[in-house]
Amino acid sequence: MENLISLVNKIQRACTALGDHGEESALPTLWDELPAIAVVGGQSSGKSSVLESVVGKDFLPRGSGIVTRRPLVLQLHRIDEGREYAEFLHLPRKRFTDFAAVRKEISDETDRETGRSKQVSTVPIHLSIYSPNVVNLTLIDLPGLTKVAIDGQHESIVQDIENMVRSFIEKPNCIILAISPANQDLATSDAIKISREVDPRGERTFGVLTKIDLMDKGTDAVDILEGKSYKLQFPWIGVVNRSQADINKSVDMIAARRREREYFSNSPEYKHLAHRMGSEHLGKMLSKHLETVIKSRIPGLQSLISKTIAELESELSRLGKPIASDAGGKLYMIMEICRCFDHIFKEHLDGVRPGGDKVYNVFDTQLPAALKRLQFDKQLSMENVRKIITEADGYQPHLIAPEQGYRRLIESSLVTVRGPAEAAVDAVHAILKDLVHKAVNETMELKQYPSLRVEVTNAACESLDRMKGESKRATLQLVDMESGYLTVEFFRKLPQDIEKGGNPTHSIFDRYNDAYLRRIGTTVLSYVNMVVATLRNSIPKSIVYCQVREAKRSLLDYFFADLGKKETKQLGSMLDEDPAIMQRRTNLAQRLELYRSAQSEIDAVAWAK
Repeated sequence: MENLISLVNKIQRACTALGDHGEESALPTLWDELPAIAVVGGQSSGKSSVLESVVGKDFLPRGSGIVTRRPLVLQLHRIDEGREYAEFLHLPRKRFTDFAAVRKEISDETDRETGRSKQVSTVPIHLSIYSPNVVNLTLIDLPGLTKVAIDGQHESIVQDIENMVRSFIEKPNCIILAISPANQDLATSDAIKISREVDPRGERTFGVLTKIDLMDKGTDAVDILEGKSYKLQFPWIGVVNRSQADINKSVDMIAARRREREYFSNSPEYKHLAHRMGSEHLGKMLSKHLETVIKSRIPGLQSLISKTIAELESELSRLGKPIASDAGGKLYMIMEICRCFDHIFKEHLDGVRPGGDKVYNVFDTQLPAALKRLQFDKQLSMENVRKIITEADGYQPHLIAPEQGYRRLIESSLVTVRGPAEAAVDAVHAILKDLVHKAVNETMELKQYPSLRVEVTNAACESLDRMKGESKRATLQLVDMESGYLTVEFFRKLPQDIEKGGNPTHSIFDRYNDAYLRRIGTTVLSYVNMVVATLRNSIPKSIVYCQVREAKRSLLDYFFADLGKKETKQLGSMLDEDPAIMQRRTNLAQRLELYRSAQSEIDAVAWAK
């Protein structure tokens, strides 16, 4: 059973070392789930004397006003033999065998946290005492409740102390050790008053009555100790502390315990209660009760710890890895993040994620519709055909077929295809840029680093702009090639008109009659439609080759080449993570370390059983 108290001691020390003091925070707290005994009492209630009696040593600061200004987590460890010594958590490699030095260190450590302003702090001091004269026990000594502030203290100190005490004892896992002096009316006891508020049925409260030997003659505390005046779930315990004269004379604590036993055994009023009175009985009873409570809480603690570990790991995974300190680590991290982005971008194009289908929609719907809207009929109207044919002939009318006229008519018609071709390039470019922005937003790692996010977005868009320029040149070249070289078979069909009865020696007037010009317009339209049908298939191929394929293959190549030239400082400027996120990750990692340590400790005790 002693392992259980040692287990909680280890977890409490780990909590303090890793910043878990049980106060309200955005992080899960393990401190609040651990069973603990909090010592509560008003000033001059004898609280410090009770603790020293349990320990058997003078070690607590004394004086007027508020002496205890930080919670003191007092962990008692029973050893079989050897010299008594003490250790502080904040001084892990230093042993104190002089308990006067322990008292001074408690005061000094309090001042380090609160300054000399007499203010209070919720950050605990951890003190472990190893002695053959103690039982295994952990107590939390809280500042004494007070009604007035002394000189040098803020008026809010009274409420601050009450709030601190309340924050400890209102937790369901806290056992309350309420210290009340017997020479004062119990109805005015600060400890009983605040304990009743948080534990109205007295199920977690142990009542301790001090200064019984200082009661007025003719009065006693039997009704209180027997539970008649104020009943609690557990029996009241009376203690007789050393007097101030004893303290001044440095009366040995072991001798004081002996005198305490003699007082209860020899007092007619308390003789029948002597077996459950005194500081020795108090320590043993609290140790046994704490073990029982810890044992009952172990299954719930294991479940809570496992659940919290999973939650912490999940959030840490979402926040991403911490930033590397060296240039190589930074470069590797940036490259890995960029690869994640590039992978997501490709998934959009390949249909794993939505968006890539819009590229096909350009080729299947937008481009054909744009080509269909081209007004070739207007370009090949009778007046325009006559005008171009006549102008192309110049001073020498054509002999057989108006070849120059045909060329000009075809070129002037095909040049209008450049518009839809350029529009298709622009449309695919816009889709690719939109997919870049989507991929950036979906790359969780980029959300950590705003500067890198901007750099990657700009680099990807600049690459797309270059690819767009190359695609536009290649696509318009396809149109220009069709204009620059006409299909020979088209011209070879023209002389067949003579074989069908045509006369190439028509007069100039006959050559420009409506039927002749209409036939030219029809032929040119037929040829242009044939070319447009070819371009409808070849333009998408050019765009895919120059834009989509290149975007999948080398979207960030220029960025990677430039990245290798950057210094550590420049790389670090890209990884400018939000300080709040960095702090959150650090806090989560520390809290995860705490919970894993606690899990390991609890499992070790559970398996040992």
